[in-house]
This record gives sequence, C-alpha cells and structure tokens, in this order.
Amino acid sequence: MNEPVDRYAQLLQRLEANEREFRRLGRSVLRVQEDERRRLARELHDGVGQNLTALKHRLAQLRDAADVDPTLRDALDAAVALCADTLEDTRELSRLLRPTILDDLGLEPALRWLGRSVGQAAGISIAVEVEPLPPLDGERETLLFRVAQEALNNIAKHAQARSVLMRVVERDGRLQLQIVDDGVGFDPSLRAAGSGLSGMRERLRLFAGTLEVHSAPGDGTRLRAVVPLDA
Repeated sequence: MNEPVDRYAQLLQRLEANEREFRRLGRSVLRVQEDERRRLARELHDGVGQNLTALKHRLAQLRDAADVDPTLRDALDAAVALCADTLEDTRELSRLLRPTILDDLGLEPALRWLGRSVGQAAGISIAVEVEPLPPLDGERETLLFRVAQEALNNIAKHAQARSVLMRVVERDGRLQLQIVDDGVGFDPSLRAAGSGLSGMRERLRLFAGTLEVHSAPGDGTRLRAVVPLDA
C-alpha cells in the first residue's frame, strides 16, 4: 500500500546521493586546478621572475660601464626597460594565477588586494568591507575569492562603472558575498553565455551555494553569492 511512497523515498535518496557525489568530484577537480595554479604561479615568480631580475641587473651593469659606445648604451637602456616591463607582467600573471596573499594571510587581505588591483587597472573606486568571519577552510576562501575575481573582472570589462562596493558577511551559518556597482547594468535574461555568471553558479553549486543577480539597463548590478558554512 505504501509502495509508491517507498519508491519516491528511494528515488529521492538516490538523487541526493548523486548530488553529493557530483559535488565531491567537482570539488576535487577545483582542488587540482588550484594546486596547478599555485605551482605555475610559484614557477613564474621564483623561476622566470628571478631569471629576469638577474638579466635586468646584468644588462644595467653593461649599460652603465664607462667605456660603452653611446649607440650601444641606448640599445642596452631599451633592453633594460623591456626586461623591467616583462618582469612586471610576469609578476602580475603570477599574482592572478594564485595570489600568495590568499595562502599566507587569508581571505580578507586577498579581497582587499583584489579590489585595489582591479580598481587601479580599470580606474574604478572599489570599496571592500569584510565583517568579522568565523574560521574558514581554504576551499571556501578560494571559492569566494574566485567568485569575487570573476565578478570584478566582468565589471571592469562591461559595466562602465565608477564605483563598486564589495562586502562579505556571515549570517545564520551562511557566508554572503555582495558586490554592487553603479554601471550601465544589463538584462540578466539576455546575458550571453561566457559572461562568467554560469561558471560562478556552477562553482558555488559544488558547495551548495547560490548566486543571485539583479540588474537592469541603466540601473547598475547587484550580485549576491551565498555559501553555507557546513555543506
């Protein structure tokens, strides 16, 4: 008599088990990706970066030698400048791959660095507010950092915003990342794939999180990512 109810319960249990397995596998993939980003960032900073520093120093020594031909001095001066630019690009790429500040100091300093970095590059005023948070594991810190990074990059590319407020709070056992900009806004139903929103949603889903986006043409954008602490 209760057979349909039992089947429904079994089906529900199976779906929940599949969802847990999906999240476990997805989080494993993210963990591997972050480990690889960390390795590449370290290699760029410690390997390529140090070699470029040594090369720049050696070129400067040759340029500053007393008996160098003026024509050659100009060429060496240009080589030193090119080396300096390449060194800065390499360091920036290393920081974007995996900022050491996230591993060394945690989420709040990493978000403040991200706000300064994106704001200076895009000419946007980005305010960062982080309320006192409970201790977070590395996966959740990385999750919120990557979502914030994707959202700020979207704003820099598309929003034409002048100011942004990024805020992180904890309410009722859930982390909330809120990002509000005063840009041109958009119709969320028409946003093309590749905007990064779907990627953020999938990343949050692996932690039982959600993403809300409220926007309209000419009215800015409000993004809210919510992640339970115990999922």
